[in-house]
Amino acid sequence: MSLDTEALLAFPKVSLHDHLDGGLRLQTIIELAADTGHVLPADSADDLGRWFADSADSGSLERYLATFAQTLAVMQTAPSLRRVAAEFVEDLATDGVIYGEARWAPEQHLTAGLTAAQAIEAVRDGLAEGMATCRARGNEIEVRQLLTAMRQSEPTRKIAELALRYRHDSVAGFDIAGPEKGYPPSRFLESFQLLRREGVYYTIHAGEADGCESIWEAVQVCGANRIGHGVAIVDDIRHDTVGGAALGELAAYILSEQIPLEMCPSSNLQTGAVVSIAEHPIYRLDQLGYRVTVNPDNRLMSATTLTREFALLAESFDYSLEDVRRLGINAASSAFAPEGIRMALVQRIATAE
Repeated sequence: MSLDTEALLAFPKVSLHDHLDGGLRLQTIIELAADTGHVLPADSADDLGRWFADSADSGSLERYLATFAQTLAVMQTAPSLRRVAAEFVEDLATDGVIYGEARWAPEQHLTAGLTAAQAIEAVRDGLAEGMATCRARGNEIEVRQLLTAMRQSEPTRKIAELALRYRHDSVAGFDIAGPEKGYPPSRFLESFQLLRREGVYYTIHAGEADGCESIWEAVQVCGANRIGHGVAIVDDIRHDTVGGAALGELAAYILSEQIPLEMCPSSNLQTGAVVSIAEHPIYRLDQLGYRVTVNPDNRLMSATTLTREFALLAESFDYSLEDVRRLGINAASSAFAPEGIRMALVQRIATAE
């Protein structure tokens, strides 16, 4: 079935896995590139959009990640970061999102002389500006930062320490991202231990480009509060002889503990983690009772929105608006926000018509 587009767009949604540098407007990239002298692979918004789509649809995580060289190049100053962050919030609100977490890696935004702290404060100010603009339009939305460390970099506690420093100043938590293979999450174990001691939430990209071992390490060694993607967990689930599901130890633990899975259908298809939306494990995991959440990952690269991701699931798995509500409550309950905010989000989604 397909859902009514207007109803789905208006329905309150929560976006947990949404990269700041993967959600720029095409015209913004062109304008910021002109300001800095950065040469883009295309001159017009339409041509640049096609370039991003072709690169992102290659089926290679490495080529997919390479598209970020273009967005990062125009996000190296405080004004550019503020603009991108403000527009990020406005675009989420336009899509019916009421709470979002913008993840990004401060270490990738220092080439023009900013310190990591200055970059974080620029994004903070941009998010605040975007929220104020939306509020003036009658759209209540809360968007916070997730500070990301790049797993291929030499591991230090620097970004984790900044997440701790700004935990009450727009930062919701911590993440590691980048190439999974060859860069296990345990490389950042000191960061995770620090954050856990201090009660700061963190998520870990795992089980997208690497197998169940990466999820096991993220959960059992590093103690992740959430898992980014996690599609490989299905490899630890098999059908038994009577048609049910037999769970391996890891799959059973994640189900029992209700560890949230930040699933991104279109992105997973583009990077080769799944072969089609119809074969994405999200539906099977949802039916088994896992706390799956639906996310856009990189709205620019995937030419998508959270509304579109839900529409694709409706087409493939016959999801109704009540399923969207249930999955939205999963996301609201998993937000890296104080309990009062989470419960208010749950209430808004539960009572939405």
